[in-house]
Amino acid sequence: MIDIRGHGQSARPPGMEEPPQNHPPIVRSVEAVRDIDAAVDLIRRRTGASRVSLFGWATGGQWAGYYATQHSEKLSHLILLNALYGADSSHPLMGHGSDMEDPAHPGHLNPAMGAYRCNSADSLLGAWNRSIRAEDKATWRDPAVADAYVREALASDPETNTHQPPCFRSPNGALEDSFYLATGRQLWDASFIYVPTLVLASERDFWSRPADRDKLKQDLVHAPMAKVVVIPNATHFVHLDRPEHGRHLLLNEIVSFIHAPR
Repeated sequence: MIDIRGHGQSARPPGMEEPPQNHPPIVRSVEAVRDIDAAVDLIRRRTGASRVSLFGWATGGQWAGYYATQHSEKLSHLILLNALYGADSSHPLMGHGSDMEDPAHPGHLNPAMGAYRCNSADSLLGAWNRSIRAEDKATWRDPAVADAYVREALASDPETNTHQPPCFRSPNGALEDSFYLATGRQLWDASFIYVPTLVLASERDFWSRPADRDKLKQDLVHAPMAKVVVIPNATHFVHLDRPEHGRHLLLNEIVSFIHAPR
């Protein structure tokens, strides 16, 4: 697993040591791709493998796809889960008319976004809770998994407990790029991907859209194998939900894809 700069154990850019309003969103996809490349090269040196499989979820999938357009020669497989891809389709959470859009300049990012944001425990669980239709969330996900998700996220920032309520900082560059993708701008072109690619999507995902996976499938013209799988009734957090609510199918699809004859 990779901590992109500004996250987890990786170094924070200087702008994260100042008030967020002092700078525009930091750590854009171009920088994330450089970090992925450094990690991939390290893995290749340590293992002696010439190629690695790359998996990305949501923003991580957007970064992984972008990376693959530049470095397919270092990859054996690409797996994207619930990733945006710049489709021309509505997106209430991040698209036109959302809080992320500048009300004075439609199509432009709201300048109030700032360099980074501070994420509380409630912000981590809100969207997940809303996407689980069951009143008792424990029937859909293991409470211990949800607790660990929140605990480790908060522990990722040494300054978490200096805020009230406690919150961890994360760069807003990923949100800026996601806003552009949600409003139909193309940040990378999947026709430059030359490795087998698996596009996974949760049926009840709030991040990616059916149009994103349709456009991905259309553009993956040079991938030796391209497959799109929609996991029925699954949430955005399918890899953290109980096995019977999509995680088992997700893992089976990944393993089968990696081991499929080419």
